[in-house]
Amino acid sequence: MPLASTRRTGLVDQVISQLRAQIDSGEWRVGDRIPTESELSEQLEVGRNTVREAVRALAHAGLLEIRQGAGTFIRASSELGGALRRRLERSELRENLEVRRALEMEAARLAALRHTEEDLTDIDRAMALRDAAWREKDMGAFVEADFTFHRAIVNATHNTLLIELYDDIAQAVYESIAHTAYAEPESDEGIDHDGLTEAVRASDPDRALREAACYLDELIARAGED
Repeated sequence: MPLASTRRTGLVDQVISQLRAQIDSGEWRVGDRIPTESELSEQLEVGRNTVREAVRALAHAGLLEIRQGAGTFIRASSELGGALRRRLERSELRENLEVRRALEMEAARLAALRHTEEDLTDIDRAMALRDAAWREKDMGAFVEADFTFHRAIVNATHNTLLIELYDDIAQAVYESIAHTAYAEPESDEGIDHDGLTEAVRASDPDRALREAACYLDELIARAGED
């Protein structure tokens, strides 16, 4: 390999490592839009072609998603996460909900045991937004708030691996929430999460687990009727 090519390949690898470090550190989270090619080029003091190659490599690995006209976004926090997201995209709603059930039941149990006051504040805030959106029948806002609520429960586990796994299935979770919300926008009541919130606040892991199982089993049953 020519020396110039060797130098270029090494530079691309360095940029890939630096971009990975931003993801690993949590500076960039799943769903975030990363700086533009020109901004990264200036920040890292490398050419735009080098940045472009590094971004394409990470997109191929499933960590980044390049959206024409919108920018480049964090798709997963690891290659495993990228592979998992691609697999979930080929799965049916019921399968995705069963994966959610496994993660969210354990998240509910751990959140009841490990939550902080800050976690409870985040959960209450998400619940208030969720309830307000449902009353107003603003399904777009409801989906966002409901996802934020579930993410707040997962964050309250303080289990970094569980949080990362949940990030990796975030798109599937979001889509399953949207499917349910838009399927029954005229219903007087949505899926109730008051019991789960109360169980977490009361530090009752058994009840929290039961509450999570209850709403997820209901969602799975509805998916089977579609």
